[in-house]
Amino acid sequence: MRRRDFINIAAVSAAGVGGLAVLYPLVSQMAPSKDVLAESTTELDLSAIQPGQAIKAVFRKQPVFVRNLTPQEIATANEVAVDSLRDPETLTERTKEGHGNWLITMGVCTHLGCVPLGAGEGENKGEFGGYFCPCHGSHYDTAGRIRKGPAPANLVVPEYEFTSDTTVVIG
Repeated sequence: MRRRDFINIAAVSAAGVGGLAVLYPLVSQMAPSKDVLAESTTELDLSAIQPGQAIKAVFRKQPVFVRNLTPQEIATANEVAVDSLRDPETLTERTKEGHGNWLITMGVCTHLGCVPLGAGEGENKGEFGGYFCPCHGSHYDTAGRIRKGPAPANLVVPEYEFTSDTTVVIG
């Protein structure tokens, strides 16, 4: 190996390291900050929610409805002919296996982004016992499926998983 070869290899290596030193801060500044990462998931304790009760939580600055369905609500949702729905989906497709009584949906109407009523105590649940959006009159059933009104689709089911029988992580 000649001295000139060593100088060429050293110069190219130094240029490569310098290039990486310049590019790393530029690329890493595009990563989400720690406060955004902290809000990317929401963990909820479901032990206090009684059958037939629903709560509102917050996930990524949007409302989430968590409902503990009663056996009667499950039976009523399963009796509906799926082909008669505007956005055909069964209750089992909207819940997790082994946790069929827990319905978790985004609390945002699919028409214009309003927050439907029905998750709070004493709120209007609409004609089908689920949720009601008073802004334009969309009615959802107990499975969060659109049944009447201008909304084009069912309430969105976010990604979630159960970490225990009483704890769910959304996101």
